[in-house]
Amino acid sequence: MRLTKLPLAALCLLATLGTSAFANDADFKMVNKTGYQIDSVYVSRASSDSWGSDIMGKDSLGDGDSVDITFPHGGSACKFDIKVKYNDESTAEWGNVDLCKYDTISLFWDGKQTRAVGE
Repeated sequence: MRLTKLPLAALCLLATLGTSAFANDADFKMVNKTGYQIDSVYVSRASSDSWGSDIMGKDSLGDGDSVDITFPHGGSACKFDIKVKYNDESTAEWGNVDLCKYDTISLFWDGKQTRAVGE
């Protein structure tokens, strides 16, 4: 009896691991290396005309800090637009970012614009 249950249990474990390995996970960590405070983060599907509400999950993101960004992305969507708003009300945007490829998005200010680097 144990021998018949063991292979079934192993098969269930493998099925679970296989599902999570191929699951769509567009959630990411944002790292602020801009030298400025970020007050809001918005993520929307690349095809959307609306940003929706701030999804950062904390009041602000100081320089050198990071935050885990978890948002309802549903389905198999990977391409998203990202927008941040700084404490001086200025904004930076990136379009058509494939969030399924990256675990971390780091933001850098080069004196002229904010750069987003996926890692």
